[in-house]
Amino acid sequence: MSLFWIVIRQLAESEAMATSKKVITREEWEKKLNDVKIRKEDMNKLVMNFLVTEGYVEAAEKFRMESGTEPDIDLATITDRMAVKKAVQSGNVEDAIEKVNDLNPEILDTNPQLFFHLQQQRLIELIRNGKVEEALEFAQEELAPRGEENQSFLEELERTVALLAFEDVSNCPVGELLDISQRLKTASEVNAAILTSQSHEKDPKLPSLLKMLLWAQNQLDEKAAYPRITDIPTATLEDPAV
Repeated sequence: MSLFWIVIRQLAESEAMATSKKVITREEWEKKLNDVKIRKEDMNKLVMNFLVTEGYVEAAEKFRMESGTEPDIDLATITDRMAVKKAVQSGNVEDAIEKVNDLNPEILDTNPQLFFHLQQQRLIELIRNGKVEEALEFAQEELAPRGEENQSFLEELERTVALLAFEDVSNCPVGELLDISQRLKTASEVNAAILTSQSHEKDPKLPSLLKMLLWAQNQLDEKAAYPRITDIPTATLEDPAV
């Protein structure tokens, strides 16, 4: 049973308490935690899942050798996936599209929204580089036909083309499209699509478990005073205020 479920169980038990909060001492709490039996194998799988999903191929290979934990996908595919992600993050969208098609052409064939966003990112890069005529031609030939078929695509295209109306993009209401964060957003979308095509979760499990832990603590705060984890990286417990 994980720490998360221990907290949930404590929350359930607290429902029956009076309106005054029950105080759980550090000794009592640590005893509950020590009673939890977590298999090292399960912890190792969580770590491997995180390394694989986030693309840390060298760390994943080293962890595999040290722990004996086998990843659920070929580690070689991580290198290819990260090459696609890096290409988008660097603004080399055409190269990224070629790499995706080399990996699996069905990814873009079956995901029109992803393909549109990649093409939109290509348009953004043309605008960023001051290639106005090329950007307009690309928008008319590649993106406008898709906008005619999809209202949301049309709205996104109109927002992107609006960048051309401003010499100083700092005054442009859609200037954030030129931020690096937009590249990262597109790169994350591509990364998730590749993972899905490989029958792998698009998000690592570990951050989700930590979010559930924080949620459970917030719920329990209303029922009891107990040693909370205040520093996630070190799992430091803070004594309850009494």
